[in-house]
Amino acid sequence: MDPQLPATEITALLGRGTHFEGKLHFEGRVRIDGTFKGEIRSDDTLIIGEGAEVHAEIDVATVIVRGGLVQGNIRAKVAIEVHSPAKVVGNLHSPSVFIDRGVAFQGTCRMDAVDESPVPAATPSAPRA
Repeated sequence: MDPQLPATEITALLGRGTHFEGKLHFEGRVRIDGTFKGEIRSDDTLIIGEGAEVHAEIDVATVIVRGGLVQGNIRAKVAIEVHSPAKVVGNLHSPSVFIDRGVAFQGTCRMDAVDESPVPAATPSAPRA
């Protein structure tokens, strides 16, 4: 992320009334207030605003859910914050998770380091002679 970018600066906005389907890969901070379906990946921050509806597999550094509905799994390398009145249906995985009182959450929560890539299955070793 650009070191010149203020911590509160939004680099892209998917506003209310906007509908998007597909893959979203970004740098900086992106806020979604509309409807999104698909996949979201980044090494930066995703903000999901009140009134948003997101049906996606999310894999980013930080996710802040201010409200709205999120259906899908969320993996965050740094942190996940879910604030009331949000509703999350899916699994959370991050070393730091905050869930506010009043949030509707259905899924599992795993708090440990997120691997950069999935670990390949171990291959069986050849028998020794």
